[in-house]
Amino acid sequence: MKLTRRLLIPPLLALFTALIIVSCTGGGGDTENTDAATIRVGSKDFTEQFIIGEMYALVLEDAGFQVERKLNLGGTPVAQAALESNEIDLYPEYTGTGLLTVLKQPANSDQEEVYQTVADSYKEQFNLIWLEPSPMNNTQALAMTQEGSDSLGVKTISDLAAQAGELTMIGPPEFEAREDGLPGIKAVYGDFELEEYKAVDPGLRYQALVDGEADVAVAFSTDGEIAAFDLVLLEDDKQLFPPYQVAPVVRQEALDANPGIADALNELSPLLTNEVMQQLNYEVSGNQREPAEVAREFLTQEGLIEG
Repeated sequence: MKLTRRLLIPPLLALFTALIIVSCTGGGGDTENTDAATIRVGSKDFTEQFIIGEMYALVLEDAGFQVERKLNLGGTPVAQAALESNEIDLYPEYTGTGLLTVLKQPANSDQEEVYQTVADSYKEQFNLIWLEPSPMNNTQALAMTQEGSDSLGVKTISDLAAQAGELTMIGPPEFEAREDGLPGIKAVYGDFELEEYKAVDPGLRYQALVDGEADVAVAFSTDGEIAAFDLVLLEDDKQLFPPYQVAPVVRQEALDANPGIADALNELSPLLTNEVMQQLNYEVSGNQREPAEVAREFLTQEGLIEG
């Protein structure tokens, strides 16, 4: 009899313990995102990407997901490779970059066509999903000061091409070789020659423009300095530059396992306009604030997360 009791007691204790655990956890039926796999959010290696990548992380955390930040990965090839190799689950990408750099397809200035092309091709080739794009369009642009634009009568890229021999342009070295840089402009607007092209670090171009060291600066339309220095963006009157709307690009497997990712990020997308991103970018590049602080402040003000 004593032997029987000794044999029965350990299993009964184990059963009793299991019943207590089930009772305390509601029977294991917890469906909150806290039990889901960690979502790995990446970004490329510049200010706007830091801010948007941080926004993605914050709204996902607010939705209940565990998030691992893998920001500042590098350029497009690095970020794309990280998605394909399952090192990250998502990152912010631009439609024009997807079209030209990743898919190697011809330039197209139609926003809807470009988005549909990258969405369909990424799904087919990489099993990656483009979520809803933002209104912002961080496309290539050419900027002048208000004074310079008015005094020279240069309002469009056609105007610039007509007076190119008297103008100095400043921008990053790669703009002299990119298909949507000087070669592309010359192919569409005429084979002009500038008086000079000053190749500089991107961080130096706007101050040099304002200081009168150049007449025209290579820009991106969401750069914070455009609003801060009240610059004029020349009209791309022959529609050379493709659209660069930003959107989350996500691994299909991550979406299948965590459908709430799309709901959380699609709620953010409509808020990111050119004006908003110019302001947020300048908070970091001009006012030297941390991207995470700027992202959190904006999302709190918009009611997307709790402060």
